Amino acid sequence: MTLSLQSLSEAVLRISDIYAAEHGIERSGDWALLKVQEELGELTAEHLRMSGRARGAADAGKLGDEAADVLGMLLIYCDRAGIDLEAAMQRKWLHWLEPRPGG
Repeated sequence: MTLSLQSLSEAVLRISDIYAAEHGIERSGDWALLKVQEELGELTAEHLRMSGRARGAADAGKLGDEAADVLGMLLIYCDRAGIDLEAAMQRKWLHWLEPRPGG
C-alpha cells in the first residue's frame, strides 16, 4: 500500500486514537514528544545490536519496525504541535532540488 504523507498521518492518528482508548493512555501535553524520544531510543538500541555494539540478537526486521515507530510518533507530534510537515520539508529540504537562478 502506498500512501501520501497526509494519508499516512491520518491513518497513524486514527490508530493512535484506537490504541490510546483500548489501553487507557492519557495523551496530554508533551506526551507525543516524549514518545518520539522513547521510540528513538528503541531505534538506537536496535541499531547498536545490528552493529554488534550491544547485547542481544540483531533483527533487521525489528530495526525497520523501530524506524516506523519513530516516524509514526513524529507524525502524531507534528499534528499535535500544529506543524505542517510537508511545508516544513519543502522549506528545509526540498527547495534544494529546485533549479537555481543562473545555475
